[in-house]
Amino acid sequence: MCLIIFAYRSHPDYQLILAANRDEFYDRPTLAAVFWEDAPELLAGRDLKAGGTWMGITKKGRFAAITNYRDSGMTIEDAPSRGALVKNFLIGKSNPYDYLESLQNKGQDYNGFNLILGDVNSLFYYSNRDGNIHNIEPGVHGLSNHLLNTPWPKVAQGTSRLHTLISQKEGF
Repeated sequence: MCLIIFAYRSHPDYQLILAANRDEFYDRPTLAAVFWEDAPELLAGRDLKAGGTWMGITKKGRFAAITNYRDSGMTIEDAPSRGALVKNFLIGKSNPYDYLESLQNKGQDYNGFNLILGDVNSLFYYSNRDGNIHNIEPGVHGLSNHLLNTPWPKVAQGTSRLHTLISQKEGF
């Protein structure tokens, strides 16, 4: 199960601190994070099956990450790849809010997902299961395979640990 724990505008030196784990089938081919030859501004892992990514950042500060939304009864067999949502934002030029607003009209075409994306000025969250665009407020947040900040044990434990870590004067 994927997990993203992050502190947004909660540390005096770093605007975004992030720890993430991506769970995927071992036989799904991927590449580790590198700058892409076909998109040299983009640092991200790459899904070799569908061509997208699950998380990345650009040299200009665009960031995006995605998790699946766990809902086994709502699977669309021929749904487009959710990794394209991350890739398309990162290599595109739309501002974060406009990108998510355009996605609201086609979000139902995809299997369940949670998407965090932004730039140096803002950070947003969107899930096609919730359907709303949320401005992420400063603080420590957690995302797994349900809505943002759902208090699943690993989300609660991860956010607590990150909060403790960034509260310490040493270590950063």
